Amino acid sequence: MTDHRPRCPRCAHESVRTLYYSPVPGVWDVLQCGRCLYTWRTSEPARRTCRDAYPEAFRLSPEDMANAAEVPTVPPLRTTGTTGTPRSTELTGG
Repeated sequence: MTDHRPRCPRCAHESVRTLYYSPVPGVWDVLQCGRCLYTWRTSEPARRTCRDAYPEAFRLSPEDMANAAEVPTVPPLRTTGTTGTPRSTELTGG
């Protein structure tokens, strides 16, 4: 019998959760790995969704993750000024 539970294409971890479901049931799901946080849509090609087809250069082992540099924190959002996004008054002309 074949095991059809999803596993992460990047690190092969078996803890995968569904983040989103397609508005049209059964068309696609967005999944995320519980270990490396890789996220993919089930409708993407095998090179993004299947461990066997995932490029070896981008695969992660438990040792890779244990020795990875710390990921920097995301700075807090700015509440004043713009960063390329128009203010609401710029959108409405008001």
